[in-house]
Amino acid sequence: MRRVATVCVALACAAVAVVPLSAQEREEHRFTANVGAGFTMPTYGTGSRLDTGWNAVGGVGVNIVPHVGLRAEFMYTEMGVNSSTLSSLQFPGGDTQIWAVTANPVIKFKAHGPFDFYLLGGPGVYHRHVEFTQPTVSTFTAFDPFFGFFPVAVPTQQVLFDFSTTKLGVNGGGGVTFKVGEHAKFYAEARYHQMYTRRITSFLPVTFGFRW
Repeated sequence: MRRVATVCVALACAAVAVVPLSAQEREEHRFTANVGAGFTMPTYGTGSRLDTGWNAVGGVGVNIVPHVGLRAEFMYTEMGVNSSTLSSLQFPGGDTQIWAVTANPVIKFKAHGPFDFYLLGGPGVYHRHVEFTQPTVSTFTAFDPFFGFFPVAVPTQQVLFDFSTTKLGVNGGGGVTFKVGEHAKFYAEARYHQMYTRRITSFLPVTFGFRW
């Protein structure tokens, strides 16, 4: 909690510092959108249970002034349960899926240049779903003009046990953008997320995408 409070205070101070600069810049497009994907690294205690996974992000935002904005985002990330944890729990397989909806103030340091660095972070609602599985085979009916209808065996995963929880959380981090057109920007960012489960779930998504 102390770390989160420090990040929030730093973002607030940065916002106060850059707002006076906005009067010197021309106004950007008021509304923005972004999509991206990348890899996710579990951190701290979460890293002892999960493997590196992947993430996908989509969001919309508004530029309040050229250097300060607000972004609402939906994030999905999936990480596999690591082999040592599966062995200790005696499950053949497992994974963790996390959905999050966050509201993030954004501080931009060079809003109109070809290259920009920004900070962002804020609170959100997080939903974590964990499931343990084993390989199995399912049978489906297929059709071929020559053979007609016939059964087909397809490898799949059988869910042995699963559970979910929804909690509040926070995130914070930063990124860089590069202009790739009149309005589009390529971005790369890393953000630390912390979900307040009974034992904190923490992870670091690194995301690459485009913003308009």
